[in-house]
Amino acid sequence: MENIGKADTGGFLKPHMFCLTIPQVEGGADIVATIRWSQKLHYDNGQISVDIPFRFPYYVNPLPKVFMKREKIQLTVNSGFSKEVLLQGTSHPLKEKARQGEKLSFLHEAIVEFWSSKDFTFSYSVYSGDFSGSILVQPSTSQDYDDRDRFSIFLLPGSGNRKVFKKAVVFVVDTSGSMHGKPLENVKNAVSTALSELAQGDYFNIVTFNDELHSFSSCLEKVNEKTTASAIDWMNGNFVGEGGTDIMHPLSEAMALLSSVHDVLPQIFLMTDGSVDDEHNICQTMKTELISRGPKSPRISTFGLGLHCNHYFLRMLASVGKGHYDSALETESVESRILKWFRRASNTIVSNISIDATKHLDDFEVDSEYIPDISAQCPLCVSGQYRGKFPETVVAKGYLADMTEISIELKVQHIKDTPLDEVLAAQQIALLTAKAWFSADKQLERKVMDLSIQNSVLSEYTRMVVLQTNLGAAQKGKQKTKGHKGSNEPLRIPLHGLKLGFGDKAATRDNLLTGFGEEKPPETLKIFKKAGGCCGRLADCLCCMCCIKACNRMNDQCAIMMAQICAALSCLGCYECCSEVCCGGSES
Repeated sequence: MENIGKADTGGFLKPHMFCLTIPQVEGGADIVATIRWSQKLHYDNGQISVDIPFRFPYYVNPLPKVFMKREKIQLTVNSGFSKEVLLQGTSHPLKEKARQGEKLSFLHEAIVEFWSSKDFTFSYSVYSGDFSGSILVQPSTSQDYDDRDRFSIFLLPGSGNRKVFKKAVVFVVDTSGSMHGKPLENVKNAVSTALSELAQGDYFNIVTFNDELHSFSSCLEKVNEKTTASAIDWMNGNFVGEGGTDIMHPLSEAMALLSSVHDVLPQIFLMTDGSVDDEHNICQTMKTELISRGPKSPRISTFGLGLHCNHYFLRMLASVGKGHYDSALETESVESRILKWFRRASNTIVSNISIDATKHLDDFEVDSEYIPDISAQCPLCVSGQYRGKFPETVVAKGYLADMTEISIELKVQHIKDTPLDEVLAAQQIALLTAKAWFSADKQLERKVMDLSIQNSVLSEYTRMVVLQTNLGAAQKGKQKTKGHKGSNEPLRIPLHGLKLGFGDKAATRDNLLTGFGEEKPPETLKIFKKAGGCCGRLADCLCCMCCIKACNRMNDQCAIMMAQICAALSCLGCYECCSEVCCGGSES
């Protein structure tokens, strides 16, 4: 989940972490938690893998040895491909239970002395020396926001050594004042590494922008040791965070630099942390320019840093530019994510993809603006809606690096037991939100709302609320005294700060440092702050594992004495709290 925020009930949300405090748990009580989420599969060198948190700290283990710990993992894999699936590795011992077509089932069940101390990882590959793929189709239901049927095209690049397109690359880097410090340093390191990975025969240039525009060279430079070293030296002197943000002029400069290239694939890599006033105009201008240049138009890939930039503008710009979008919402991940994004976008092996399904169908619409090129570093995944009937096989066509045409046969599979709409919901919501932002189409916004509610995936137009439905008698009584309507209504707790938003232009104009969603303490009432002083410090001292183990060995008399001491200290803490809150800390 690409969200950052703070829950009001002790929960903490970060891009890859969700922590929830469960208060008032009595000894010996059973805690049952059901967690549902979606995440992307990793693809690296032909292997598909998943990494799921399954690590438990030592202090969750019950102290008495009479408690039996049972560990169970049930895994179902639907590869979506009719070719053979090869198991590559797993962190926990799994036993294959069934294999039927594209579906595989695994099970791990054991009684363990300690809970798992490592995350669950699983990786597999699809046996194919060449391109392989399929089209998954699923009929709509009465609850769907769209009455058209859904499809998803998956296409793997295969393990064959396909030739990568030669390329002319222009890095467009934001060096405004808000990028000062660690963010700009991470970007510089990533661009330096990317330069070293360009091949002989490629071309490059670097354009930096703030209020002004600066270029490493007046023209594209051929990649060699000398030019690469000169570019790194130039970055060391020119990557200085200062000034404002102007995105249109550097993009126009990059388009001009790539206007005269031949026999190479032109690519623009834009990295920014800011939001500007003319974003709609930038998208429309670039879209018009790219259409006029035809199949050899530059690919525009975008990368957003932090929370101040408009991630939907960047996603839309990458969509119209047949490029790739990515972001980093944590400072530590900037360099690594930029490199993954660059490798994914720069290793093109098939360009200008087209699908011949349109002649068989009454309606065929993809969620993105265009079908992107196929990269050697990641599978191609395109989803959308259609009306009509798909044939048994569909042909995808494109062009290889030597400009010869290639045809890839895709088998159509009708799936029933895999919730395709739920699998694709997050991606579809992000793409439709970018379209709705660009077009200001209220009907598209309504579609995003319906899709968000239908699949319980947060969007920019919906809110997430926690409902506490199992209120006790005491809590219901408190609700009545607070003026809640109806004693049977569940307690509603809104979760704030979970959305990316559409950029912060004021923060960009003021050159505020890049927002990365740093953790902030939740707002609490003064009485709770005071009450948490003495008692809270005592609880911190008494809640460590060593203290718990010591208390476990106490006899009854000692335990009674400790309880009396704690009660006395609690009374003193409450007395201090009441005197400061009621009397305002006065000495009278």
